[in-house]
Amino acid sequence: MPIDYQKLKNWSIPEVEQRYAVRDTMLYALGLGCGSDPTDRDDLRFVYEDGLKALPTMAVVLGAPGVWLKDPATGVDWRKVLHGEQGLTLHRPLPSAGTVLGRSRILEIVDRGERGAFMYSERDVVDQASGALLATTTSTTVLRGEGGFGGPTGPVPEAHQLPQRAPDLAVDLPTLPQAALIYRLSGDYNPLHADPEVARAVGFARPILHGLCSFGIAGRAVLRACCANDPGRLQQFQLRFSAPVYPGETIRTEIWRDGATVSFRARAVERDTVVLNNGLAVLAAA
Repeated sequence: MPIDYQKLKNWSIPEVEQRYAVRDTMLYALGLGCGSDPTDRDDLRFVYEDGLKALPTMAVVLGAPGVWLKDPATGVDWRKVLHGEQGLTLHRPLPSAGTVLGRSRILEIVDRGERGAFMYSERDVVDQASGALLATTTSTTVLRGEGGFGGPTGPVPEAHQLPQRAPDLAVDLPTLPQAALIYRLSGDYNPLHADPEVARAVGFARPILHGLCSFGIAGRAVLRACCANDPGRLQQFQLRFSAPVYPGETIRTEIWRDGATVSFRARAVERDTVVLNNGLAVLAAA
């Protein structure tokens, strides 16, 4: 049954209230590999309660509505859904603990015919106590096989273009073989990232790393290389997912610096495969 464009575009996604504690903040950072060097004081600030800071990319796991596309009434086969792009705008540093409200909405659904459909969504992460807007996340969801429903065929936002020169620097961050099993404890329990049989059924040799985990690892690299690990300096962060990462691989983030604008991509070193592309970060002054 084809997508009902108006029904899906106007789908009411319930507001999510989420309380998170210092332990959750540390667990998120551990899932991204922080603390692999126990003598690294810069990393320690994200995994140790003495002066704990929240990694800015943690906003993508706060107030998330879950896999609401599993509802058959959406008309979407959730098993064919892919995460195409992710963006994040930080309006202020995330508290290391608190209660937030997640308010999600569908912005547009673009009909690409035989290529499927692109669904663009947005979520505000709001501090419940003060009402302050902490972050806004954006996401492009690829709905494979769902095109041809008669919706708008564009426009499609253009990806950020990387500079036509060699990267200015690169940061290598290894992932643990059990990285996906740790990261999933921050809220994404998709069995694709844990169960070998599920992974093989959809064409992977073994469970893959969450896309939002690799997103966070690239965020760590930019934060370390360009912001002196000060989470308050990262204002905007966006990228396109281009290939899966397997837990245990090293993610090399290649970085171009142009003032407050940082361009980046990331590759799995062991396979020399670009896994994140068209990355853009915008920084605040030091």
